[in-house]
Amino acid sequence: MTALQQHVLPPINDPSVHTEIDRLARRYLDAGGLGLDILNTVGTSAEHLIERLPGFVRGRLDRLTRNALMRAFDAAEGSRKVVRDRGEWFNRLVSTASGAAGGVAGLPGAIIELPFTITMFLRAMLEIAEEHGLDPQSEEVRAECLRIFAAGGPMAQDDGADLALLAARLSITGQTVQTLITRVAPRFAVVLGQKLAAQATPIFGAVAGASINYTFARYYQELARVHFGLARLSRETGIPKEALIEALRMSIERIQKPRRARRS
Repeated sequence: MTALQQHVLPPINDPSVHTEIDRLARRYLDAGGLGLDILNTVGTSAEHLIERLPGFVRGRLDRLTRNALMRAFDAAEGSRKVVRDRGEWFNRLVSTASGAAGGVAGLPGAIIELPFTITMFLRAMLEIAEEHGLDPQSEEVRAECLRIFAAGGPMAQDDGADLALLAARLSITGQTVQTLITRVAPRFAVVLGQKLAAQATPIFGAVAGASINYTFARYYQELARVHFGLARLSRETGIPKEALIEALRMSIERIQKPRRARRS
């Protein structure tokens, strides 16, 4: 029994809410699908990717990730003041170009490119939060962005882990955001390790770097639309977010059944 099911959640009787939940569930399930197809197209695999990284890279990845996350919020917010929001395709395009540039230089280039790429991912999330009527500078939105970053990533196999993270209660104040970054960084480092390992094979170069960054940019944008879509739906309807997340889980299970049947 999940933590959500241990509480008595109010029923959702409004059909329009269920329609919106189903839409978010499809978006959630499709977030990484196209990305995996792209990765397979360029000839790489999501299996055992981190094992391909040199030991010194794996050892530094946690620290690199933590530092990049700490700086990314200020950089993302600052960039929005200099360059106005241009929509998700602009962010995907810039992230893709960054991946191509990093891919040309192989693994060293990918490591140098990483902080900029994280900033672009975060900028896209902040734009989506504002689009959903939330304050992109609030601690609540910052915490939600970190929760998104801690998801398994487009190459992960366990969607359930991502949904559990969405449901987790993370109490955040201005004094504890740094603490949350410290908690999130190791999980996000594993995700970034998959990305770096996939880019580390020199044969792919710029093509792999561009494709992988496009995959990650699209994935995090789609997850942001699910997270902030639930937040807006809760605010507009007065339904507790926990009840909406449970409805999302049930919708995901319902949609997955025929998909799994077709694959089998």
